[in-house]
This record gives sequence, C-alpha cells and structure tokens, in this order.
Amino acid sequence: MEDKKWYSLDVQEACLELGANPEQGLAAIEAAARLQAHGPNALQKKPPRSLFSMFIGQMKEILVLILVVAAVISGMLGEWEDAIVILVIVILNAVIGIIQENKAENALKALKDLTKPSAKVVRDGKVMQLSAEEVVPGDLILLDAGDSVPADLRLIEGASLRSNESALTGESLPVEKDPAAIKADQVSIGDRKNMLFMGATITGGRAKAIAVETGMKTQLGRIAQLLDEAVIEPTPLQQRLGKMGKILGIAAVVIVSLVLLIGLWRGENMLDMFMIAISLAVAAVPEGLPAVVTIVLALGVTRMSRHRAIIRKLPAVETLGTATVICSDKTGTLTKNEMTATSVYNAGRLFEITGTGYAPEGAFLDQDGSEVSPATLASLHLTLLGGLLNSDAQVEATEKGYQVIGDPTEGALVVAAAKAGLTREASRQTSPRIAELPFDSDRKMMTTFHNMEGVFRSFTKGAPDVVVERCTHVLLREETAVLDEEYRKQLLAINSQFASQGQRVLALASRLWQEVPLSLAAATAERELTFIGFFALQDPPRPEAKDAVARCHSAGIRTVMITGDHRDTAVAIARDLGILQPGDDSLTGDQLEQMNEEQLNGVVNHVSVFARVSPEHKLRIVDALKYHGHIVAMTGDGVNDAPALKRADIGAAMGISGTEVAKEASDMVLQDDNFATIVQAVEEGRTIYNNIRGSVQYLLSCNTGEIVAIFTSLLLGLGSPLSPIQILWLNLVTDGPPALALGLEPPQKGIMGRPPRDPKEGIFAGGVGAAILWQGLMIGLLSLTAYWFALAWGRTLQEAHTMAFVAMAMSQLVHSFNIRSTELSLFTLKLGTNRSLIYAFLVSAAALFIVILVPFLRNIFGTALLAPSDWAFVLSLSLIPLLLVEISKLWRRYQKKPA
Repeated sequence: MEDKKWYSLDVQEACLELGANPEQGLAAIEAAARLQAHGPNALQKKPPRSLFSMFIGQMKEILVLILVVAAVISGMLGEWEDAIVILVIVILNAVIGIIQENKAENALKALKDLTKPSAKVVRDGKVMQLSAEEVVPGDLILLDAGDSVPADLRLIEGASLRSNESALTGESLPVEKDPAAIKADQVSIGDRKNMLFMGATITGGRAKAIAVETGMKTQLGRIAQLLDEAVIEPTPLQQRLGKMGKILGIAAVVIVSLVLLIGLWRGENMLDMFMIAISLAVAAVPEGLPAVVTIVLALGVTRMSRHRAIIRKLPAVETLGTATVICSDKTGTLTKNEMTATSVYNAGRLFEITGTGYAPEGAFLDQDGSEVSPATLASLHLTLLGGLLNSDAQVEATEKGYQVIGDPTEGALVVAAAKAGLTREASRQTSPRIAELPFDSDRKMMTTFHNMEGVFRSFTKGAPDVVVERCTHVLLREETAVLDEEYRKQLLAINSQFASQGQRVLALASRLWQEVPLSLAAATAERELTFIGFFALQDPPRPEAKDAVARCHSAGIRTVMITGDHRDTAVAIARDLGILQPGDDSLTGDQLEQMNEEQLNGVVNHVSVFARVSPEHKLRIVDALKYHGHIVAMTGDGVNDAPALKRADIGAAMGISGTEVAKEASDMVLQDDNFATIVQAVEEGRTIYNNIRGSVQYLLSCNTGEIVAIFTSLLLGLGSPLSPIQILWLNLVTDGPPALALGLEPPQKGIMGRPPRDPKEGIFAGGVGAAILWQGLMIGLLSLTAYWFALAWGRTLQEAHTMAFVAMAMSQLVHSFNIRSTELSLFTLKLGTNRSLIYAFLVSAAALFIVILVPFLRNIFGTALLAPSDWAFVLSLSLIPLLLVEISKLWRRYQKKPA
C-alpha cells in the first residue's frame, strides 16, 4: 500500500480498498486488530539517552576533568588514598547527576505525553475523541477548523475546506480541498486536492475523511529522518546562571592562583597546596547548580500539571511570575461552559425553557408560568428545528450523565430541541444537510442548507446584531412580514435585555431557495433572510473564578475580559466577578475598529471588558498593553487566536475547547479551560523562581564560606583548616541534597499578596547578592573560629581539621533552613511544611557523622574522634547562622512596617 495513488481513486474505491465504512467507521474490534498490525500512528523518535551516555556526559564537565587529573597526579606521587577518594567522590557526584538528569527528562517526557494531539474518530457509528496515535488505516476521521490532521487522509466530504500544508510543502497559503478523484498518473503533493496530510492543519471549513496511511508510511513519515526533535531552549534564568558560572570560573582561577602563590611563599608543601588549589577551584564554582535548576524546573512544571496547567515551553515558567495582566476569554474560562437554553423568543412571544445542563429533560412555559399547549409548542417547531439542524454538536448519555461532543452552545440548542421531542438523527433523515457555510469568527455566523421534502431552506444562526442586520423579513405567527426599522430596533432591544441579564443570545434566520447556490459565498447566501427567533442561553460563572480574580487583584495583576459576546452580557458577568471595577470602561469591537494605535494605547489601561471583538482585535489589545510595559498572559482557543497567543508574553490555549493550532502556538495549555488554573500557574511560577533563587543563594553562600575560611586561614599563616578531600566532600556531597530540597519549597503565604517581579530584575536583586556575601562570610568565619580555638586549645592538627569540617558542614546545613524565606521567620513557616529539606538535612548530617565515626573512613578523610566538649562547641557554633539570620529577618520586617 505504500505507493498507492489514493488521490486517483474515487471515494467508493478507496473505502473498498481499505475495508472502510464511510458512515459508521470501523468496528472497535477491527480497529484494535489494525493497530496491532500497523503499529502506533506516530513518527519514529530518537531513542532516549542511555544511562551510560548520561554518565559520559557528566564526566565531560570541566571541573570533573580537573579532579580526574588531580587524582592521576596524586596517584603518580604515591598518594593512592587521596587519588581513590577523589575518584569515588567524582563517580558519586556523577551518579547523583544522572539520577537528577533522568528524573528531569522523565518529568518533561510525561508533560509531552499530556499534550499529545487527539483526533475525532467515528467507530461503531459513534464519534469519539482518541489519541492520534490510535488512528489506523480505514478510520473515519472528522475535522473542523483548527484541527491538526492526524494521518494521511482521503477526503470524503468537505465544506469550504482549506488546509495549511506549509510544514510539508513549504507553501504558506492554505490549499482549498475537494473530494473529487484526480485521474492522473503523477500528481505532486501540493496538487493532491482530495488528500489531507499528517502535520497539516485545517484553517477553515470542516471535513470527513478516511485514514489511508499512518505513522512512518505517511508523507511526513517519509521525510521524518530530516526532522529532529525540538531542542528545549534554556530559560532566561538558566542562560543568566550559565554566564554567572563562567564569571565564577574566571574568579576561581584568580583565587586558586593567589592561594597557590601565598602557600608556596609561606613554605607550604607543594602537593598539599596543589590539592588545596584544586579543591578551592571546585569550591568556587557551584557545579551542582545547573542540575539543581533543571530538576527544580522539571519538578515544578510537573507540579503545575497536577493543577491542570501544562507548560509547553520552559521559559513560560519564569515569565508567569512577572505577569501584570491576564486577558481571558469569557465562555468556558470565566464561566462553566455548560450552556443551557433558558428562553426562546418567537413571533413576538417569549417562552421559558426549564431544566439545566445537558439532560434532555424539561418543559416550555408561557409568560404566565404555565406549560404551553401542544399547539403552541408546534408553533415553535421551525425555530427549534432550525437550531437543531444548524448545529454539529451531539449529546450522548454516559455513566457520568449527559455530555456534549462538539460546541457547548450548539449542544444547548440540541438539548432544547430534544425537550420538544426533536432528535438529531430523525431530523437529519427528513431534512438532510446538503451544503453549508461553516462558522467564521469574522462573520460570526453559520449557515446550513437542507432539503426539506423537496423544499430547499437555509438556516443561519449567529450573533444577534449581525444576523438581524441581514434580515429583510420577520416570521410572525401566521405570516411573513417586512422587517422595518422600528421592528429591527425592537428585536435589538430584546437582545440587549437578555444580554444585560448575563445571558448569551443567538439569533436564527432562514431563507427559501429554488435551488442551492452554485457558488456558496456569505455575500449571497447570508442576505435577504427572514428572522425566526432568539435563543437565550445561560452559562453561569465558575464558582472559583470570583476568588481567582480577587487573588489577581491582591497580586497586582489586572484581569481583562475579552469576548465575542454582547457588551451587556460581558459587562454583567465582569461586574459579578469583580473584573469591572469602579472607574473601568468597556469597549466593543466596532469602537476598537474606529481607534488608531495611539488612541487605543491611551485608553487600554482603563478598559477591563472588550466585547464583540474578533481574534484580530486580540492582537491589537496585546500590543497596546505591551506598549505600556505590561507582561501579558492571553487565553485563546481558535485558529485565529494563534497570532495573539504567540505575541503575548504567555499564550495559554484551552485544553478542552482549544484547536490544535492554538495549542501549538501557546506556551501553556489549560487542561480544564479554567481561569483559576492560570492564577494557580502564576502562583507556581512565582514559587519556582523564588525556589531557584533560594538554591542559588544557598550554594553560593556555602561556597563563599569555604573560600573565606581557607583564604583567611592561609593569610594568617594557620594553614588550610580543611583538607582537600574534606572540601570536595562538602561541595559535592553535603551541599547538594539541601539545595535540591530548597527547590521543592511549597508556595509561601503572601506570595500572591505582592506585586509582580520586574522581568529585568537580576538573580541577585532584592538583597540576595548582599546576603550571599555576608552569610558566606559568616559561615567561613565560624569554621575558622572552630579551627583557631582547636589549635589554641592544643588539639592535634587532625582534630582541628575535624572541628573546622564539622562546623562548616553543620552551619551550612542549619543555614539551609534560613534560606526558605528572605523575610518570614523559620518558626512562622514551621519545619514540617518542607519535609524534603528535613530529609536532606538528616541524610547530609548522617553522611558527615559516618566519615567521622567509621574508622576506615576516618583514615581516608583525615578526621578524628572529638571529645564531647568539642562536639558541644562546634555544634553550638553551627546554630549561630540561625540566630543571626533570624535577627536580620526581624529587622527587615520592622523596616517594612508602616510608620
């Protein structure tokens, strides 16, 4: 089948060749057998890195190579113990690095799995949403605007269908598609008008097609060897830390050279000074930092995925913490997206529809509250039938209740019709759809043509102002009348009344035809219409949305509602949610059209509701907000939302209602389409950045302490307080676990009560740089104090080294608890809120005691057993960082108190 010319076969021939059913689709059993035979519908990927290749990658690090050279030189000079210990520490460090790297890769792979594309497939006559990987040859696929094509498909039906095949052909313009067979021998991919190809996206219209090739047999699969997996770009923070590492590397060379020269000048042993210099080089550069940052980012985005926010691009994590404006759609994001038709207006009368949700249970009530008679219900037949026929949604009963497959708004119309006894299947048999103009966000309408027992009738539904404008007549109880200006104003007033109550309104119109127009164009098919009625639909606000908006306000983030709905509807819901504050304005798309860029820039900071806007307007709104220096998060779900999602600093696509095009353009996907999820993601973004800064502060202050202790001691002529092996142990083993645990710190109380961080703010801003210096100085001097007193008290050199070693290690471990917050007291935070840090403290402390208490390790690390009084002294010294930092936090809180 690989070289089959599917484009040359007509639909019946293609279905026969594939054993496909163009109406019912494949049977589930047959599909499972084909999946077994053909394999998953996926392109072959590069195999994941092996543990051995990860190990080699770890060993290529420049500092590791320096240590290996040091071990070789030690061995050559007969210092086998030192050589072996150095190699063991290097291997141990590499193993830890591999574990962290593997964990990060697995976390990111899991996130990719969550954002795998899906496909609408018909099997056993039922439409179902499946992973694209489950599509098999012969599957019946349904596609709408914004969908990604899951495999190579032979088109069966297409309505105004256009496909963007630039990923395959390089042609940037969408290609119009037609199901007709192409009777030619050789046809280029770009000219195969009846084929849809994997990797393409549907830019307009809708389609029904049969899968003909999957996986590596698709056109995209044939060139898959030319395609590489997208490289994960480092975040701006990672790039800044990379530059910082290079600067620290240069500083290390300078410090090491000075220490070596001073030691030699003072007559120290050449080998000892060489090993101390190497150890200092390791101490000066926090080589564990890149691994810590990577694992913190990976685990952070995994935690965000549990809150239903899937990060597609790592830099978005950092940007989220700086967001100043969130521009959100209304329907489904701020509201529940459980549309229910609550009223229908027809021929001058308003009827209430009872029942909520998608269960087809309810009644039609007259204005006096009584149930309508069968005759009155019959007068609503054309209105309800038109809404049903003009909808593509289906309502299905599931174990969890009734659910809508398709657009929820159309689902509400299907349910309303079902309450009057009209079903989708029966109506489509008696009034089959023969042509259509799919919904377009620019036109704000959808039109379908039907053969109703020999009579051709079109139904047009859409935005009330747009539909009413195209009507020339109105259907009254027994006749059709001319729609004059007075009646037109009356209809628009009824629409406004519904909208002011927070209800969404759809207008329905119709037209009779002698024959279906040969050229289906909106300009001809959607004019001279007859107005039939209004549907009033209610989509209640999400209960959590109001609290989420309030959290945004307290966090210094503006919330802006952008919707295609009527202005009155949008304003009513925005006011209820707290988005529209006193002094705020609202703008419509028409008003936006009349404004130039300068005028929009002048008012955008005071507008909280944009109504009746198109996706193109979103782009202008983003640009205007960014003109004022705002960091903008923007939600979107449609094909035309993609440019705005890309232009925004954080593009958030809808996971349920969003098209594949929107998801591909986004930085983040909201799996539940919920505004509160964005706010949760902002909190997580702020937390992750704070945690990474904490890890940086901890590692650098510890490294600074080691340099201060050794450098000062050498200048005083006391020799090094720490042996080379001890320095390596501190830097590569003791510091790592707490640094990683600090990256897992949960969100702190009040993190959403402070303004957003300036994106230009450096990693050392806010006093972090100064804290690293004075805290490093404190740790270094404490270790030096322990060393000096040990010598003064007549302890052996080995005991003095041990006291300095314990003081350095324990003061660093105690200091890790200080880093949890720059302002809040440890006693306010409570110890148990970060159990990972407690475990890290215990593991690192246990490792320290083991190298002192186990005899053969004492010989290797040059440690000695200490007297109880010496233990009491060094452990007391190690508590001083907690006392001093708590005092500094108290002073900071005092300074921030209002006078």
